[in-house]
Amino acid sequence: MTPSPVTTMLLDGLTRAAERDGIAKTVVGAVITDADGKVLLLHRPADDYLGGLWELPSGGVDDGETLIEALRREVAEETGLVVGTVGEYLGHFDYRSGSGRATRQFNFTADVTETGATVKLTEHDDHLWADGDQQRQVSSAVQAVLTTWNSSRTA
Repeated sequence: MTPSPVTTMLLDGLTRAAERDGIAKTVVGAVITDADGKVLLLHRPADDYLGGLWELPSGGVDDGETLIEALRREVAEETGLVVGTVGEYLGHFDYRSGSGRATRQFNFTADVTETGATVKLTEHDDHLWADGDQQRQVSSAVQAVLTTWNSSRTA
């Protein structure tokens, strides 16, 4: 996948495609980097659904909320960081939620307004600014998103 600029047309198309594909729940994920190019990963508690997994800051899109609004809200809720700019769309992946619903996660690059701000976790038990080797701790689906992101940085 080649990253795409985020436009209203793109976002509308993503939402329509999810509906057409029978997706019951939509989720957004953010690739956020620090000044050294390391990616923020969050660790799910062992007793949570998919416990022990390292993942991108992500969460569900509420009714009436746009994908970008959800991305900003979820990053703030999970990390205390404020998203300034949403950059590129990096693709999506589908999975079954803990309740068994067909779920699609749309992934974007995002810059935060305060570089070096402290991460304040609310739903996860740890975080990591991951370099290339550490990024391999994620699921294969998130790894594909990070591969797309990495290829766009070196292009």
